[in-house]
Amino acid sequence: MMTNPTGRITQGQFSFLPELTDAEITLQIEYGLAKGYAWSVEYTDDPHPRNTYWEMFGMPMFDLKDAAGVLMEVNDCRKAFPSHYIRLMAFDSTRGVESIVMSFIVNRPTNEPGFTLERQEIGGRSMRYTTRGYGADKPETQRY
Repeated sequence: MMTNPTGRITQGQFSFLPELTDAEITLQIEYGLAKGYAWSVEYTDDPHPRNTYWEMFGMPMFDLKDAAGVLMEVNDCRKAFPSHYIRLMAFDSTRGVESIVMSFIVNRPTNEPGFTLERQEIGGRSMRYTTRGYGADKPETQRY
């Protein structure tokens, strides 16, 4: 049984669902704002699972209380980086630290080449496995 038949990058919430519309993204933003979360927009052209630190687009929106403002920031990021992965992240500071409580992708490149699993024999018959993105073979601005 294939667990990811679409071959899409599956990071964050809603990864196995169809792309969220702007109206659905707005509902998620409003949910987070009602909980007191601060939103941030990030982007990357290297979505490797170990690449947890994406580039931040603008500053985190700690004082913003309107979903339209967050969505405006997302749309500005889409215009600046149309062929990158873009995600929204919500931070909860109620416990005195900034903890990520929500994270989901809101933009993807039109072509997602995916990852390959590389196997290497080490020390006798032991195996070592690693993943490598097909897009990582290209220069940074030409990956997708």
